[in-house]
Amino acid sequence: MKKNTNTMLDGTDLTILDHLQRDCRIKINELGARVNLSETPCWRRWKRLEKEGIVTHYTAVLDRKKLGFNVIGFSLVSLNNHAPEETDKFEQIIRDFDWVLMCFCIAGSADFILQIVARDLDEYYDKISEIRRIKVVDSIQSNIAVKEIKNSTKLPLF
Repeated sequence: MKKNTNTMLDGTDLTILDHLQRDCRIKINELGARVNLSETPCWRRWKRLEKEGIVTHYTAVLDRKKLGFNVIGFSLVSLNNHAPEETDKFEQIIRDFDWVLMCFCIAGSADFILQIVARDLDEYYDKISEIRRIKVVDSIQSNIAVKEIKNSTKLPLF
């Protein structure tokens, strides 16, 4: 069994989670058959995993290129002021940019790494310029992805 903060997950729970990561639209009877449970116990486990916050939400994975988002950039952002109120403001501004797909506070040569999506390089430049105008931003180093090798949200449960 793997221990998660307050929750003990057994092999059946992990298998349910693995199947949900692959296809969250799976029918309860099909999921039950795959984990050797009847529908009701399988449904109860699924709902418990939601209630305990292990399953946080369900989403559709979109093909960004088919929607015209041809540029993915990773930007290292350094701040000039690390006071909590300043970093909190920066984080809130970044949360409000829907074109920032991910933002992590990091240890290393910068303070944050952002994943930014844009339709083209001109739009990417405009977005970086918008970040650069945030008062607390000291510097930005951008890296443009030239080839996508792997892009997954699936956690390695086994």
